[in-house]
Amino acid sequence: MFVSFFPKPKLFFLSAAGWSLLLILLWFFGGAEFGALIGLPQDPPGTPPIIGITVFLSKPFLWFYIYFVLGVATFYGFWRWYAPHPWQNWSILVSALILFLIYFNVQVSVAVNNWYGPFFDYVQGLMAGTTESTAGEFYRGAASFAWLALVGMNVSVVNAFIVSHWIFRWRTAMNDYFMAYWPRLRHIEGASQRVQEDTMRFSQIMEDLGSSFVQAIMTLIAFLPVMIQLQQHITELPIIGAVPQPLVIAALAWCLFGTLSVMLAGIKLPGLQFRNQRVEAAYRKELVYGEDHDDRAQPETTAELFDKVRENYFRLYFHYIYFNVVRYTYLQADNIFSFIILGPSLVAHKITFGALNQISNAFGRVTNSLQFLLNSWSTIVELQSVHKRLRAFEATLEGAPLPEIDRRYLEQKGKTLPAG
Repeated sequence: MFVSFFPKPKLFFLSAAGWSLLLILLWFFGGAEFGALIGLPQDPPGTPPIIGITVFLSKPFLWFYIYFVLGVATFYGFWRWYAPHPWQNWSILVSALILFLIYFNVQVSVAVNNWYGPFFDYVQGLMAGTTESTAGEFYRGAASFAWLALVGMNVSVVNAFIVSHWIFRWRTAMNDYFMAYWPRLRHIEGASQRVQEDTMRFSQIMEDLGSSFVQAIMTLIAFLPVMIQLQQHITELPIIGAVPQPLVIAALAWCLFGTLSVMLAGIKLPGLQFRNQRVEAAYRKELVYGEDHDDRAQPETTAELFDKVRENYFRLYFHYIYFNVVRYTYLQADNIFSFIILGPSLVAHKITFGALNQISNAFGRVTNSLQFLLNSWSTIVELQSVHKRLRAFEATLEGAPLPEIDRRYLEQKGKTLPAG
């Protein structure tokens, strides 16, 4: 699944994580200042943020672009020398481009959050009659947001296009790899489905989860300092009272509660999803045989196979009832949680309209990042079931024991896999 697309997968992913961490730490502990050597210094502490689209052409951002390219080029050069791979342009360079576009969109969100404060304070002044303005000034302020939204939207569209091609390249790599060993794999139950469908689903789900995880980490890194800076307006939390770092504590406690609740509610779903794929594959396989053989797909056989399909689906429906109750109850409460914790400060008149929007947006971004497992649990369940099916291929090629459920299937059919 991985060796077909990435060079030496275990070492590759460890080195990618280690190199990324090193670059991040270097950036925050002095690397950001290196841009001054080529005329791209950071803004002095206390400098108000640039409002609007021009922030992405500022000197700090231009230095980050260069820093990112140098980091990727170094990593790519090492792997091209150490372990050349036919797909490394896609698995390294295009992956890095996708990560950059995700980062860029996170920074668009930060720029929008910076726009919230002054603009909505300005709106509050207009509504209260304490600020004098013209229609032109109002529309210029709104246009600043429109440019940010337009750029963010188009970057997302471009990223989706690149990701679609990236997914198909990974599927192509897996397809070519497994088909090269087809004589040794064709005896595995549902082998054709696993090559044709599961490779596509695996690459797509891995990309969805990977990009979501990276976006969650980048959002957390970008918005946590923003939230810490904004919590100067918050003096206490409901029920708990005054605590240090109130917004951080509230976000961590709330997300931990939601994640554990959803994980416990969905603990049975991975096994049921896997069994669901198996009974569906068995039913479909019998119908395919029935197209060419008169003695196959007889009513008694198909009725028995479909009964197993129905039984497993009904079990899934039952377990999804309480899973969805827990999940959607939490997500509905999440919509108003930030207003609940801001209640004491709102009542005490300590927050302006602009600060309220900034805090709510930053808090929502941070909690959404911390809720990665909660938001992705259904996708993780599907990935586990697909991975179990493809794992039988790799076990066969590695000479390792088949997964237990595949061994049981072969025992029931009285089959053995041919020796490698």
